[in-house]
Amino acid sequence: MFTELGLDERLIKALDAQSITDPTQVQNAAIPAALAGKDLLVMSETGSGKTLAFLLPLAQKLLNNDNRNTGTLALILAPTRELAKQILKEAKAALKFTHLKVGIVSGGDDYKFQAAQLRKNPEILIATPGRLLEHFNRNLPAMDDLQVLILDEADRMLDMGFHDDMVSICNKLAATRSTWLFSATLSHMGFNTLAKELTREPEKINLSSGRESQANIRQQVILSDGANHKQKTITQLLKTLSYEQALVFTNTRTQVDHLCQYLRAQEIKTGAIHGEMAQEDRNKVMELMRKGHVQVLVATDVAARGIDIGGIELVINYDMARNGDDYTHRIGRTGRAGAEGTAISFITPQEWNLKAGVERYLSTRFEQIEIPGFESRYKGPEKIKASGKAGGPKKADKKAAKERAAKKAAKDNKPKLRERDQKNIGKRRKPSAVQLGDGFAPPTGIKKKGPGVDED
Repeated sequence: MFTELGLDERLIKALDAQSITDPTQVQNAAIPAALAGKDLLVMSETGSGKTLAFLLPLAQKLLNNDNRNTGTLALILAPTRELAKQILKEAKAALKFTHLKVGIVSGGDDYKFQAAQLRKNPEILIATPGRLLEHFNRNLPAMDDLQVLILDEADRMLDMGFHDDMVSICNKLAATRSTWLFSATLSHMGFNTLAKELTREPEKINLSSGRESQANIRQQVILSDGANHKQKTITQLLKTLSYEQALVFTNTRTQVDHLCQYLRAQEIKTGAIHGEMAQEDRNKVMELMRKGHVQVLVATDVAARGIDIGGIELVINYDMARNGDDYTHRIGRTGRAGAEGTAISFITPQEWNLKAGVERYLSTRFEQIEIPGFESRYKGPEKIKASGKAGGPKKADKKAAKERAAKKAAKDNKPKLRERDQKNIGKRRKPSAVQLGDGFAPPTGIKKKGPGVDED
């Protein structure tokens, strides 16, 4: 129960209003550590309740602060506009019965309006790094009163090239602050460096290795011959499977637009979202999806950590994720809060190695399926087809391979006959001196060599 975590009654009341009664595992672990004033490195699966795991102890610390005539007291950095808005929504619900105010600064919104909001000094500020740094570089004063800095999806910000921006922002914050880093994965190669730069003796809370496949998500692959085959197969898939809403990932913005138009032409209610869209257009698409007017959303990875829509039962990797972490975040959009979900990845010959790498990363094997009437000519690498499974050749195949290798070696080691010798095969040859031995005279016309005998 949340009451056992020492939270203020106003926060408990807000949770009750949302029918949230029991804390999740990450909330049970992170809230006491955060309230104790420790720096944190927290890793937990997507959909496990990480946002409340930092919002609740943050709100509790600020409610305990008697001085209200100060500047911003808490800063939450998020990699994308979508995630920032999602955090804002949850923060407003959690702080509903308190005096705490929340502001947001992100790309795509009016700069002057944001500057006016910042002058009001909201206790909690949610921001994307690029836009916040822009405000700092213009006229936003340093946040000398800041008590808590939170980096949500810190590894994603590193992937997006925000390392220098985050360090620049942190140099403008109070040095005595607490710093909490939250993510579904903390395996980014630059993460340890960032943690050393921003935290002091942090407590590590690792509730997911980031490599364990979600038990409630069925993970499957469909082999494909290429782009045309993918288009036909995904159309059949989306028209025959039973699902409320589906999320389809591609690796490029161009592919998002192309696939969205193609699916619409097949009379599938489809929307698109990617980083180059205007914020107004992105908001419109998300609202249509929430209302059910869009059943299939095609997106780039910008959506993987920023979309929070209930009812996504199917995730399709139209293009295979480039690494295990991106794959984990993609499929984490389904199967949330214990619900069942399905993740299907299309695999062309060029994507086989990506799939194999993700399987190794997650220590799992994906189920291979086929859509009747849309089977692929491609059946996997030759070694895989010969063995009958992805685990390697069977013992019988290995034995046969050894026998073939032995025969080849024997053939290679067999002495080779000269061409003139090959011509004389089957012909009777005159005996040589060596063949005759010492007791026989050499053939006529051949002088026997020996000491004192000269050659002609």
